[in-house]
Amino acid sequence: MEVIVLPHHKSCKKRLKTSLERRERNRMNRAAMRSSLKTFRVETTTEERKAKLSEMYSLLDVQVRKGIIPKSRASRLKSRLAASTLR
Repeated sequence: MEVIVLPHHKSCKKRLKTSLERRERNRMNRAAMRSSLKTFRVETTTEERKAKLSEMYSLLDVQVRKGIIPKSRASRLKSRLAASTLR
């Protein structure tokens, strides 16, 4: 059973509202990133992957800047994407 806590102070109400907005925005960004990674992995030819590699790097860098994923995770994903492009 989930307990819902309603804030009493005006600043806490605003904080709750903004945190819910940020949470939803972060979830949408994370979902878009994951679907982009999946479509990149499905690309059949290496030429298509090489063409999209810099786009994927940029996408991961943006996610790091927004705080969606840690810097080390982005680095690891970039490395794996590059390795899959060479295969």
